[in-house]
Amino acid sequence: MSLQRTVLYHAHQQLGGKLIEFGGWEMPVQYSSIVDEHQCVRRAAGVFDICHMGEVRVDGAGAAEWLNSVLGNDIRKLAIGQGQYTHLCNEQGGTVDDLYAYRIASTEYLLIINASRIEPDVAWFRAHLPKPGTTDVTFVDESARLGAIAIQGPRVAEFINALFQGPSLAGTTVTAATELKKNQIGAWKWKGEEIWVARTGYTGEDGFEVVAPATIIEDLWNQTLAAGHTVCIQPCGLGARDTLRTEVCYPLYGHELDEITSPLEAGLGFFVSFDKGEFVGRTALLAQKAAGLKKRSVAFRMIGKTAPPRPGYPIWSNGVAVGTVVSGTQSPSLNCGIGLGYVPPGLAEPGTPIEIEIRGRRFPAEVVKKPIYRKA
Repeated sequence: MSLQRTVLYHAHQQLGGKLIEFGGWEMPVQYSSIVDEHQCVRRAAGVFDICHMGEVRVDGAGAAEWLNSVLGNDIRKLAIGQGQYTHLCNEQGGTVDDLYAYRIASTEYLLIINASRIEPDVAWFRAHLPKPGTTDVTFVDESARLGAIAIQGPRVAEFINALFQGPSLAGTTVTAATELKKNQIGAWKWKGEEIWVARTGYTGEDGFEVVAPATIIEDLWNQTLAAGHTVCIQPCGLGARDTLRTEVCYPLYGHELDEITSPLEAGLGFFVSFDKGEFVGRTALLAQKAAGLKKRSVAFRMIGKTAPPRPGYPIWSNGVAVGTVVSGTQSPSLNCGIGLGYVPPGLAEPGTPIEIEIRGRRFPAEVVKKPIYRKA
């Protein structure tokens, strides 16, 4: 099977990126080293290719009402220029995808969806669209036309205004990109094209995500590296993205979430608005909540020196296999093995001792409060 490539494929080659398969895409896992790139994002700035992710636009007088019927969070909470984390659920309460929804105009929304879920998500949305003529809703898949990069780290604010100059032209009204607050989005002109800049962050650090036409993404990537040179910005791959998000316990679809795992089991119930009215999966989620969860997502930290825990490794308690690791790595910030996994609710309390089976041997670990890593 041939892998898809983003418009930054040749830029990755020129920078010496080590390319691997990820969700059907050929993407860089690292350039220098995972640890080096991880620490650069924690201390300064890194830039990631996220062109493989999908973008869809929803517009029309009935857009908010329709989105509220298919997404778990309450889209009505969003002022123009704000975004929220949310979920697509199936009728059984399982997660079709987790995504970000931004309200970019009065009746217009931009949704950012996971790379491996573009096809199923788009098909799912279209299958749930209102019947023609009943409600004013326009749905457009722009994944092929648009690309995106993520600029992450505590020193990004030192140079981001040099990239996107002047006040925003749409979305949140600000005089400079650094005025954007968490989960806000604004529009700028760049090389004559409309681009959207969001301040969301998925690494546990301050971060800006830039959505732009694919035709200018390579130029934008190069200009970002040039503008960030003064703070020693580095290009970063999937390896650092995974260690960064695991340290702060951010879910990754296919690991913490899938079609048989609900947002409630993943510990993401805060993002499910039961009081807004009916939405796909609501009945099943309410029943799950009333009956009590059968599994819960927990964070854990290895005790002592061990090989890193990895997805799929068994979790043990008192001589019984009780769960499975869904994300696991060696934490560059904490210098120990860490991970996320699913266990019965009775074992989810921080401080609970567990064991992780690594290469046929069991090693001690402890359930810890999320996030595993906290900035000093």
